[in-house]
Amino acid sequence: MEVMARARYIRRAPRKARLIADMVRGLRVADALAQLEFSPKHAAVDVAKAIKSAAANAEHNHQLSRDQLWLKHILVDEGPTLKRIRPVSRGMAHQYFHRTCHITAIVEDRPEPEQVARPARRRAATRRTEPAPKPTPAPEPKAQKAAEAEEAQEPVADEPEPAGAPEGES
Repeated sequence: MEVMARARYIRRAPRKARLIADMVRGLRVADALAQLEFSPKHAAVDVAKAIKSAAANAEHNHQLSRDQLWLKHILVDEGPTLKRIRPVSRGMAHQYFHRTCHITAIVEDRPEPEQVARPARRRAATRRTEPAPKPTPAPEPKAQKAAEAEEAQEPVADEPEPAGAPEGES
């Protein structure tokens, strides 16, 4: 069953509150509140208040256990903006905004799935007793070319000449 709580007209910018809401979305209510308690962001207090209210609604109105509550959705919507004016030099005024938000927390009860005992892992009966063979190092290509050139008594050319260039000119 889903239970909802809404905190409206919170004097916090919705952009800042969404950062906190994204952090706890989908967690257990107990885990989300623990994470919000130690968050350095000021918006964590407002988000925690909405989650606590939704959990209290579920316990009191629907007799659900707080241990089985999960945070299904948490929405942060924009509320009305309070516009204020600050006087500045030369007779002008700058406008600034006090943004507000509405925080909606939806919790649901999910009973704990029963833990099925996994069978113990079996170890392999036979183990290797002999070490793996070491790979032999491959000979270097230049050393191999030089060794072949000495055997054949021919000079080794490192770079082939271009096909269209006449021989003798460089």
